[in-house]
Amino acid sequence: MTARTGLREWALHPVTDPGEWGSLKEEWDDLYDRCSTATPFQTHAWLDSWWREYGRPEHLRIFLLRRHERLVGALPLMAGRRLGCRVLSPVGAGQSDFTDILLDDEHREEAARAMAEAVLGQPGWDVVDFPEIRPGSALDRVRAGWPGSHWRLPASPCLQIPAATMDAHLAGMDTRTAGKLRRTLRRIDNLNVSVTAVPAEQAARGIADLLRLHALQWAGRGINPEHLSPRFSGHLTRAVRSLIAQRRAALTEFRVDGRLVVSDLCLIGKDFTGGYLYGAHPDLRTKIDIFALLLRHNLQATYARGIPTLSLLRGTEPHKIKWGAQPVDNHRLILGRGGQAAWYAAHARTERAARTFAKQRWPWLARFAPAPQEGER
Repeated sequence: MTARTGLREWALHPVTDPGEWGSLKEEWDDLYDRCSTATPFQTHAWLDSWWREYGRPEHLRIFLLRRHERLVGALPLMAGRRLGCRVLSPVGAGQSDFTDILLDDEHREEAARAMAEAVLGQPGWDVVDFPEIRPGSALDRVRAGWPGSHWRLPASPCLQIPAATMDAHLAGMDTRTAGKLRRTLRRIDNLNVSVTAVPAEQAARGIADLLRLHALQWAGRGINPEHLSPRFSGHLTRAVRSLIAQRRAALTEFRVDGRLVVSDLCLIGKDFTGGYLYGAHPDLRTKIDIFALLLRHNLQATYARGIPTLSLLRGTEPHKIKWGAQPVDNHRLILGRGGQAAWYAAHARTERAARTFAKQRWPWLARFAPAPQEGER
């Protein structure tokens, strides 16, 4: 079908056949490079791998927007039903800290309007629901030109730190706090930890070791059960192998006396490095601050790459905040049409308010809440 914006013509191509994923890789990667707001969670490697493990073939709904046959927009969705509504949600939801779409920077404003107009005209849905959108996303530009109803709700906070050497970072903190943290780092130095990067061809072995350590780390402490599942392992192994080869991920191993004790996965974006998942042997917790070990390495690695920000992704745990990390809030965006969408958005708002109230009024209930899909670092 076509959608018209001004005098230019844009062609929207819906994709419902999962077999087309592979053939899209080259032009998808090219569009990713032309979209400054894209994160590693919007790469073909991440989304295709996720779909292979979590997708249901009949539910795929990808909208490709082309101008003069060149891909300028991509909206990867999956269809489902929720609360009696026909809902389109993003591919990768649950395992992705940031959900978004791809828009070519050169045609961003026009492409956003054309995408909004074209998707609104598609049959078979009531709501498009994106749960975790970072500030400045491409999807927010679609919202700005959305001719239908839309609702913007709070989502997860993400902590981040400006990239720097650790010495420079500590120099900006108050003297007492910086002194405590320096003593923490000296205890790490006394262990003579060796650090190695896992190459793409060893990703399968590296991810297996990461997940093994992650399970040991969280044993008896409420681990996210999804992280123990074969499909999560399959997704992470396949995606990380490709992302390391593309320099969009780093899998790092830390050894003491030749023994692997910590493994850490970071995703490398255009304006941030994101600490996604780590695993650490529980014996190490009695000796050093494991988070301090990872933070120093990742902060300095991010600085060396010339990337401005280290993101700790979702979660506001105290052990992150003490290092000077500052929150940046994600938001949830619901696009809709018709009365069903208004009811869906009202339910989402009420549900969030109830969770927030319960957490404030009865904080002990958090122990019985479902484990978060991510941010379990």
